Amino acid sequence: MPHASRSKSLPELTALFTEVQQHFVNVIVPLWQGPGWNADMALPYEALDAAHHPLPAQRYRAMACARQLYLFSSLIGVVDNAEERAAALFRSLQRHFHDAEHGGWFYSIDAQGKPLDQRKDLYTHAFILFACAHYWEKSREPLVESTLNAALEVIGQRFATGDGLYEACLDRDWMTLQTGPLQNPLMHLAEAFLATLQVRQDSATQQALLELCTAMHKRFIDPQHGVLMEKPLGVVDNWYEPGHQFEWYFLLQSSALLRGSKLHSALDKAFAFTEQFGVEQPSGAVRAMLDLEMDERAKDSTQRIWAQAEYLRALTLRPHSEAVVLHQLQALQQRFLHAGGWHECRDEQGEVSRKDMPSTTPYHLATCYRGLADYLR
Repeated sequence: MPHASRSKSLPELTALFTEVQQHFVNVIVPLWQGPGWNADMALPYEALDAAHHPLPAQRYRAMACARQLYLFSSLIGVVDNAEERAAALFRSLQRHFHDAEHGGWFYSIDAQGKPLDQRKDLYTHAFILFACAHYWEKSREPLVESTLNAALEVIGQRFATGDGLYEACLDRDWMTLQTGPLQNPLMHLAEAFLATLQVRQDSATQQALLELCTAMHKRFIDPQHGVLMEKPLGVVDNWYEPGHQFEWYFLLQSSALLRGSKLHSALDKAFAFTEQFGVEQPSGAVRAMLDLEMDERAKDSTQRIWAQAEYLRALTLRPHSEAVVLHQLQALQQRFLHAGGWHECRDEQGEVSRKDMPSTTPYHLATCYRGLADYLR
């Protein structure tokens, strides 16, 4: 976006961003280098409590491993031992979760490392592709690119439904579970395709991405309001999530390939509508779930840190946004960040409703801060 004229809030914004970035590097990242790391399994625990103790391990998810692989890949050259941690996470992804018999990756293993939920879900595979693209950019190791290629192949051959969309979940042996396509895994697949295209030319992936976005516009965009529903149009009990609107908007607006597409135009037009009903004022809190059929009433008014981060990141790509970016960064810092880490959720009244800190959340903060850094540059 053009940066020709910047308001007086810019120095304040730059100073505040420096603060939250230091909090990320000095407080949040060390949680996952130390107490959040199970050295025996070479995996992150699923979550830490407020006192930085791991919650009792019941499972480890491939998706959580992949998100942390992205996190430490992004920190190579920024924090000590990030390269070693990324390498360990990549090895663990293959060792613990790869299905040698049927291909692809299991959803989860149990506390002892045995396969637990052996289904194959698109959300997990999208994050594996996303993480491998970022890690390959830093490492250039052939094994990482071959894993990236394997993820692309299995997504294209197993999950694709032939109309630009993809099944959300399949059985271990790739038999159908009749889930059909769902918005959230498809968004992260688009994100993973974009990450792949950033690190190499790949005409097949580019074509798959364009077809995916065309199909998303056709099957998921509410024709009246232009918002992206969580399930395909016509499915009963549908809803939309402001956090996902903002997340999609950022992906589309930041891509020269997707900017100007029908999907991008719809979400660009619907941005103000999503803000009006999805963001509380004056707090700036992002509501979790809204129901179009109930006059925009919230199905869930929980305020989640990831949605807050996605709104902030999306705002960095809106014109004349300095004041609101500053306001939302202040909201993120004051409402969610604290000396010991972060608050995952607040309830409708603004009270902290979740004390644990999941290993998956730093991914959202890392991508948000990357967007802010690009904005301030």
